[in-house]
Amino acid sequence: MDFSITFFQLFFWGILLIAPILTLLCGLITGLGLLVGRREGWPAFDSLYWAFITALTVGYGDIRPIKKTSKVVSIIIAWCGITLTGLLVAIAVKSASTAFEIHMDPALMQHIEQRLHKG
Repeated sequence: MDFSITFFQLFFWGILLIAPILTLLCGLITGLGLLVGRREGWPAFDSLYWAFITALTVGYGDIRPIKKTSKVVSIIIAWCGITLTGLLVAIAVKSASTAFEIHMDPALMQHIEQRLHKG
């Protein structure tokens, strides 16, 4: 349980530290999605739905742009989404590795190091 608490504390501090970047990326996805939606004649909700489905690389294909400029913007949205996802994964991995270091039993760590040096 201590490991989980440490992990979540580190994770949420990491999120808090990069909140401006995450906000910028979400703002770009939202703004560009609304821009494409206006250009394509979609309602605002459908535009946001499409933008975040594209950004998260789910891509159901139920809504898709027809105009060339909208397609180019969809690539930018996808790159913003990949960056957003990558940052969240990086924070999760760093939080987990730090929590492991904090809560690793020293005897177990010594045993692992001995096994690594033998092999």
